[in-house]
Amino acid sequence: MHSLSAGAMYRKHLQEIPSSSSNVSTSSMWDRDSSKILESQSGTGVPVLKKDKPGNENVLQDLLVSLHCPPQKRQKVKEKGRSFVTVRWPRLFQEPESGATWDVLPDELLLAIFAYLPLNDLLKASLACKRWHRLLFDESLWQTLDLTGTNLVPGVIGQVLSAGVTVFRCPRSCIGSPLFKTRKPLRVQHMDLSNCAVSIADLQSILCQCERLQNLSLEGLVLSDDIIKSIAKNSSLKRLNLCGCSGFSAEALELMLTLCSKLEELNLSWCDFTAAHVKATVNHVTSKVTHLNLSGYRQNLQIPGGLTLCDLFSDVKTLVERCPFIVHLDLSDSVMLKCECFQYFHQLFFLEHLCLSRCYQISPADLVELGQIPTLKILQVYGIVTDSSLKLLKEMLPDMNINCSPFTSIARPTVGSKNHEIWGIKCRLMLRNPSGI
Repeated sequence: MHSLSAGAMYRKHLQEIPSSSSNVSTSSMWDRDSSKILESQSGTGVPVLKKDKPGNENVLQDLLVSLHCPPQKRQKVKEKGRSFVTVRWPRLFQEPESGATWDVLPDELLLAIFAYLPLNDLLKASLACKRWHRLLFDESLWQTLDLTGTNLVPGVIGQVLSAGVTVFRCPRSCIGSPLFKTRKPLRVQHMDLSNCAVSIADLQSILCQCERLQNLSLEGLVLSDDIIKSIAKNSSLKRLNLCGCSGFSAEALELMLTLCSKLEELNLSWCDFTAAHVKATVNHVTSKVTHLNLSGYRQNLQIPGGLTLCDLFSDVKTLVERCPFIVHLDLSDSVMLKCECFQYFHQLFFLEHLCLSRCYQISPADLVELGQIPTLKILQVYGIVTDSSLKLLKEMLPDMNINCSPFTSIARPTVGSKNHEIWGIKCRLMLRNPSGI
């Protein structure tokens, strides 16, 4: 049989060496076939071919892509009547594909990308697949949430609060039953449910799972003793706004004030209180309170036999003795309050802001005495002074701001035009167009 020359054998084996643009195969295939070539070339005088080492560039990216692209099999190729086997190069030696699919990205990188999505897009993206749904409800994405003015169907509150929300702003919303799947305590620390349409039972089911609250606002809601007792479980509570609330007893209020010993700001204005509620407040409010609002108590504070000035002075005296560090005190609309109580205000060595609006038994001339309190900087006396007397009062008290703001800010979550903020914390997730969800 005619034997091939060394040059012909060399050219024949060169044809069998794959180009750099061929498909994936295993490295063992290359090693096996290349070893045959090297053996056949030995002793022919043809220089031995050396196997190139793969470069390290883009190796990690290629490996990630190759996980989803299994190597292809050997293929028989016919060329001019001859049949031979071609060897496919591994994808590792090919040019890297441009970009990468979402599937190969690790969870940490996807979470970093999802953190830039607004709430509407976050909810839409959660429907893409099971993996995205799991990641998009990771607690790291749901730290701060604003659902102001939203109609929340049953189950929504339970789902979002269970996702790890720590700051929840939801005033003026219609809240359906939370439908919690577990009884695990919630992580929420700052919550505003002011003026919501929510049943007592649903509100209780939310608050009974809250034990880490630091700031809470339930302004304008009808409560119950059980709700007040649930609030009392939050020993770290610092700000509490119950302005305009009703439906709970003086005994429950007393228990809450006793257990919530870290309260710094307390707003109990315009509640449906009796004299027993006021007594419970002044006798059990914590000494750490620096901002206190007890405005709005008119004739409904009468006790059996009528409220006497001695009783009123006793309440103010007790309040001052229990809370010596008060900075902001609001006793507006206390129509029984007289200037004889001013002697107790002088004992508040940190008092900066005093509100006595619509305390009609105090005359404009009596207010000049308050200028002797060295720390007092702001005085609100709407309804007591006329425009002409206000101008004269400002001349008499030049270092004091008088009637600079008609609304109280004590324990209020949002003051002024700072939308999407509660107690100075900005909510990242918010609905662009609030509607029923």
